[in-house]
Amino acid sequence: MTETLTITRVGGQGDGIAQGPDGPVFAPLTLPGETVRAEVRDGRAEQVEILTPSPDRVAPLSPHYGDCGGCSLQHWATEPYLEWKREQVRLALARERIEAEVEPTVAVPQGSRRRVALHVRRGPDGRAILGFKARKSWRLVEITECPVADPRLVAAFPALARVAEAFLEHPKSAPTLHVTWTLTGLDVDVTGVERRSGGLSRDAQMRAIEASAAADLARLSLAGDTLVMARQPKVAFGPAVVPLPAGGFLQAVPEAEAAMVERAVAAVKGAKKVADLFCGAGAFTFPLAELAPVLAADGSGPGIAALKAGIAATRGIKPIEAQARDLFRRPLAPYDLRGCEAIVLDPPRAGAVDQTAQLPGTKAGGVVYVSCNPQTFARDARVLIDAGFTLERVTPVDQFLWSAHVELVAVFSR
Repeated sequence: MTETLTITRVGGQGDGIAQGPDGPVFAPLTLPGETVRAEVRDGRAEQVEILTPSPDRVAPLSPHYGDCGGCSLQHWATEPYLEWKREQVRLALARERIEAEVEPTVAVPQGSRRRVALHVRRGPDGRAILGFKARKSWRLVEITECPVADPRLVAAFPALARVAEAFLEHPKSAPTLHVTWTLTGLDVDVTGVERRSGGLSRDAQMRAIEASAAADLARLSLAGDTLVMARQPKVAFGPAVVPLPAGGFLQAVPEAEAAMVERAVAAVKGAKKVADLFCGAGAFTFPLAELAPVLAADGSGPGIAALKAGIAATRGIKPIEAQARDLFRRPLAPYDLRGCEAIVLDPPRAGAVDQTAQLPGTKAGGVVYVSCNPQTFARDARVLIDAGFTLERVTPVDQFLWSAHVELVAVFSR
């Protein structure tokens, strides 16, 4: 059914929302105030025609925009786009009846993302193609340009496609290349390879290794298991240079990481000991250790091993105690956190409600919570507030440029 709609706002997933005769209608790639004509099916607008464009509409930078599902807000001017991300944090807090100062969103530059996940499929002509999923579809959009990614990643796409060829050996394989730019070059971990039939053959492994050498990759791994390593991939965390584990976690944008670290370090100044929970390989740990001794804990064994290697090679920092511990199943109790006057935690998207519940029983006067999900953050923030903490301020960080994802850094005190 064709309808003329007026977009009133942008929803949490980045789609414009209009009120239709049968309820809300979600219209992708639209902006508040726009009038559109579209085919409406089950509350979603398709074949959208912009009749009255918003003055905040801008020309997208990517030639793939609109088909590629990697970005959803590239058509929005910078200022209202960043304010929308700030508002998403306010709304998440409001759902938990939390009022706090939400600072302006920290922007990141285009071409700054050092980590991308490229899906691989066999094209109509038989060659391997790399790209991202189309909007609301399993179809792959081949990507040749990307204004979000570090230009060094984009320049490597043709060589990475040749590396990907070997991983299409089995017809049921749907490989994804997790590509990271490190201090020593590209690190590539491949997932999605069919294993029930025996996994990658020795012949395919050799082809992958040869293509890796031709592409000058630092390392090529399969689901975390190294196939070949020409150079140890390394990253810098504050004063430390740390070996990155194969398939290990790393913040996507260095500028976003720096903004979050800067705020965490400023918030814990004066503490005699700091805990860094969900520490990974040490993005926050090492900068914190320039100020005070740190207790660092994470459920990733390889991450903790990398952190320990960084400790051994770094001089001029305070002592770091590193523990491999599943903080979901075995959260650190107040006894474990004794002596910690400040606590930093950076959990995954699911949040850390059980670990958060342990923090009020400690002597910590401050908590810094880094989150990639405002909804689970607000839930956990409510636990701290109900226990007597005050949420001083929240800073949104636009780590995932032109997407609906919002990261944040929050500072609590008591």
